[in-house]
Amino acid sequence: MRIGMGLNYSGGFAETAAEVADLEQAGLDIVFVPEAYSFDAVSQIGYLAAKTSRVELASGILQLFTRTPTLTAMTAAGLDYVSDGRFVLGIGASGPQVMEGFHGVPYNAPLGRTREIVDICRQVWRREKVEHQGKYYQIPLPADQGTGLGKPLKLINEPVRERIPIIIASLGPKNVEMTAEIAEGWQPLFYFPEKAAGVWGDSIAKGKAKRDPALGDLQIYAQVPLAIGDDVEHMLDWVRPMVAL
Repeated sequence: MRIGMGLNYSGGFAETAAEVADLEQAGLDIVFVPEAYSFDAVSQIGYLAAKTSRVELASGILQLFTRTPTLTAMTAAGLDYVSDGRFVLGIGASGPQVMEGFHGVPYNAPLGRTREIVDICRQVWRREKVEHQGKYYQIPLPADQGTGLGKPLKLINEPVRERIPIIIASLGPKNVEMTAEIAEGWQPLFYFPEKAAGVWGDSIAKGKAKRDPALGDLQIYAQVPLAIGDDVEHMLDWVRPMVAL
């Protein structure tokens, strides 16, 4: 078992970064930087990369509809570069309230888009000329939809890694099945270890049956409230509002 945490904004960002650095020294394995409809996660992860040396830095999460697939891949490669190979790409669909209410883009086909985005990202990191003619993304753009001048391109820089770990935040049966098939990791919410198999066991099994062995075992990055000590009852007052949100 590894220990992770979401970024804590209890103070200013300088104080938060110092806390992450201290927790890294204490043994923290991974920190997740959220985005939602707050400040972007990318700038903060870049700052944390300069203030830490060992802890993994994950987006928790970058939302599918807010960036093109290739920009998502470029961003991940850039963060992996400035962190010396410590970045983990957490992606997810978010929800229609945020996508349509804040970003003004339609919330449609999250599963299909996720699968295509993962495929495109891995092409970029392998420095292949990116070619993808899917249902939701067409790269290069077909000539009849633009100027006709687009041609397949590959990333200029050599990425630190050609396989940056991808974590998908998913809850629904089909989404969890797809996650178990194509992602290095799964980030479930409301995860209760003793009950998880009864809720998601079938979906995980179906996904793993189609999983490429090269991906390794599916890693679970569960959001589970954790407090260590003899007197933790007071922590409930902190957990309840987060669960309600």
